[in-house]
Amino acid sequence: MKRILLSVAVAALFLVSCDKDNDDPTLKPTAENLSGNISTDMTLDASITYTLTGTVKILNGGKLRIPAGTVIKAEKGFDKYILVEQGGQIFVNGTADKPVKMTSAAATPAPGDWGGLIINGKAKISGPSGTTPTGTTEINPEVPYGGSDDADNSGTLQYLILEYTGAKSSANIEHNGLTLNAVGSGTIIENIYIPYTADDGIEFFGGTVNVKNLLVVNSDDDMFDGTQGWRGTLDNAYGVWGTTFTSDEEDPRGIEFDGNLDGNTPADINQSNGTFKNITIVSKAANIEMQDAVKIRRGATATITNLLIKGTKFTDLIDLTDGKGTANVATNISYKKDVTTISGKELNNTGVTGATVTANTTNTGANTSVFAWTGFTDF
Repeated sequence: MKRILLSVAVAALFLVSCDKDNDDPTLKPTAENLSGNISTDMTLDASITYTLTGTVKILNGGKLRIPAGTVIKAEKGFDKYILVEQGGQIFVNGTADKPVKMTSAAATPAPGDWGGLIINGKAKISGPSGTTPTGTTEINPEVPYGGSDDADNSGTLQYLILEYTGAKSSANIEHNGLTLNAVGSGTIIENIYIPYTADDGIEFFGGTVNVKNLLVVNSDDDMFDGTQGWRGTLDNAYGVWGTTFTSDEEDPRGIEFDGNLDGNTPADINQSNGTFKNITIVSKAANIEMQDAVKIRRGATATITNLLIKGTKFTDLIDLTDGKGTANVATNISYKKDVTTISGKELNNTGVTGATVTANTTNTGANTSVFAWTGFTDF
């Protein structure tokens, strides 16, 4: 395969075709700047530290392969992000010894410096009966997601660090660390570290993708967020606020889980029905109260096992209520608490009949040993 130049100056260079006479599968860019569209099969070079100078879109049929040890530093700005469109694929091939890092290029990096990573798939999202609902990407409404292929494959993310993400253009248009829009179960996402994001650590908008071994540190809003019909599994996830953490958000939470988008279409089919297992939510923050450790609402069904909640200040520990609809009655939660202060209710289930919430003193939460590769130690 031909070695191809990636350049910010001319986005068309992303479109260079492969040379069939060259069997070398590694594409070796000779420029350090990344921006533009990818429509071919391209591989970065781990020996180069790249600068994300604009938006990178992986188009339908395009593939971006990122080898172990690669570092990408994003310039500051809302338009600095990587977006995998429907039919595109990304392969982040980090290892425990050589993770892939996507970070800020700022001399003094801070949450919200750049956008983060967005993946759009073709799996089902919630919507009206008799339709194949689709949505549009929050940060770019020209890019759709959703469909009927729950096994859709958008690639692989392994041993990836995403830090200082969450840039926003307004209070309602903002990036997360990792945004998964209708991503299908054929996509593999494991061993992800998301520290210091200005919005959610991870957010699922529909789809069936599963995520395993996720560490979120000091997310300004929710640690783990799902909505619009997500029906996958989050396995072994640890979310933590440090002692000096503060937030600009109105209602930061550990888990926030909605059945349909914003609670505006309660009659939707394919509403969220997610599984959370081996989860730890920790707040060590001295000067801020976590709104809810767990908020299940707006028709969502959650099955949560081996949940451990630890820390200082919480409003409600587990809340199944909301003005736009409560949790689905099939919700089943097993939790253990080790907390100092709950100013509201340990369980707020007013008006919710049938949901099962059980305190279990044997719960251990996430296995933190699998996060040794991140270098984070303040568990």
